This record gives sequence, structure tokens and C-alpha cells, in this order.
Amino acid sequence: MAYTAFPNAFRRDILAGKRLIGCWSSLANPITTEILGLAGFDWLLLDAEHSPNDVLTLIPQLMALKDSDSAPVVRPPVNDPVILKRLLDAGFYNFLIPFVESAEEARRAVAATRYPPAGIRGVSVAQRSNRYGTVPDYFQTVNDQICVMVQIESRAGLENLEGICGVEGVDGIFIGPSDLAAGLGHLGNPGHEEVQEAMRGIFARAARHQRTVGILAPVEADARRYLEQGARFVAVGSDQGAFRAATQALRNRYLETTAKA
Repeated sequence: MAYTAFPNAFRRDILAGKRLIGCWSSLANPITTEILGLAGFDWLLLDAEHSPNDVLTLIPQLMALKDSDSAPVVRPPVNDPVILKRLLDAGFYNFLIPFVESAEEARRAVAATRYPPAGIRGVSVAQRSNRYGTVPDYFQTVNDQICVMVQIESRAGLENLEGICGVEGVDGIFIGPSDLAAGLGHLGNPGHEEVQEAMRGIFARAARHQRTVGILAPVEADARRYLEQGARFVAVGSDQGAFRAATQALRNRYLETTAKA
């Protein structure tokens, strides 16, 4: 069956500005990722920047999501063309590029995900993404299926936002609240008014360039506020956070029993 029969619905929805609710996957385990995939999130972020993931742990997680309606998105550890090439060949189509600070860095990210002449992606004739060479029109169509979103999480990224938004192939802007807070001098305090004002500015400036904005917001009140401010793709929690909260709550229910023993 031709590859064009499977367009990237996630990229289509991002470009259309559809509201998409997602979740962070940080535990680097195909079973927990499979369970996340059953929950009905629109998208799942498989993290390789702040989690112990690499290509060999990410591929089983892609397999675990094969029958899920949740679109897998990968965050590489760094904006590097070799790493992006390996993730593309592994079967990823949606990318969240961390710590982009300039239009040139955004252009490099886009170029790394496109085959020549549109970009610099290296060619492997048979790899997992083209079903090991069995997809006849893969090379002719795949460039249009790749979704690239870039993270704004520094003062330089804020200053260069208009240029970043103007890069062809940048499909979405993602706010990294913790790093942005640190970059603005408020480490550990993304709720600081200066940080919040910067976020509101990102929403407004990106909208002028018709770029969809996303954010990670594990606190429900924050998530709902960002949605009202214009965020369209929002990660509302993480597997790690959910597991930690659930296990602690379970233990806490029996603290009184332990004390009486």
C-alpha cells in the first residue's frame, strides 16, 4: 500500500490549530507507554532529552503505540542532524526540538528532517520508517509528512521568536516553562509574573505568524489557563508524575495502620 494512504494526521491538526491534549512519557518503558496509549490522549511525547531513552528504547515504544490513537512525538536530546536522522529512520514523524534560540537553528532542524533538495537527511534505502524498503513512494512523499515543533525556553529564543516563526517547515512553537523561567532568572518559579508575561507574549506573537503554540502544564489550573490564552497542544501530565502521585497516595492511605502496629 502506498505511503500516501497514511498522511500524518497529527501534523494536519497542528497546522489547523486543533486543540490537542497530550501526555509526557518519561519512563522509557514500552509497557507504561502502551498503557498511556490506551488512555485516549491525542498525542504522547516520548522524551529523549530528560529521560533515559535512545533509539533502541524508543522503537519498542513505537511498537507499543501501533494500535493507539495517540500520535507519538519524540523529543531528541539535542538539535543534531545525525540524531534526528536515526529517529526518522526508526519511524518517528513528529519532532519536538529542544532549546531553539534562532531562525538558523530552526532551519537546521527542518533541514535535518527533509531529504534533498529540500534538506540534508541522509538516505537509507531500507529502514523501519519505510517498512524496510517496501513502501514504493516513500521518498517522494515523506517530506510532507514530517512535523517539526521547536521549543522556546531561553531569553534568546524569546528575542528571536519572530524569525523562528518565519522559518518554513516550523509547524509549531512549544513553550518550555521551567527552562524559560531559569533563563529569565526565576529558576524553579515558572509562575513568576515576568515568566507568565513572556508566555502571554509568545501566544500573541506566534498567533500573528499563524503558528500553533503548545506547552507542558501538569497542574490543571495552569493547563486550563494556557488553553484559554491560546495554547492548542498541551501536555497535561506525565507517566512519571502520575505513577509517583498514585503510589504515594496508596501508601498514605495506610500510614495510620502502620503507626498503630
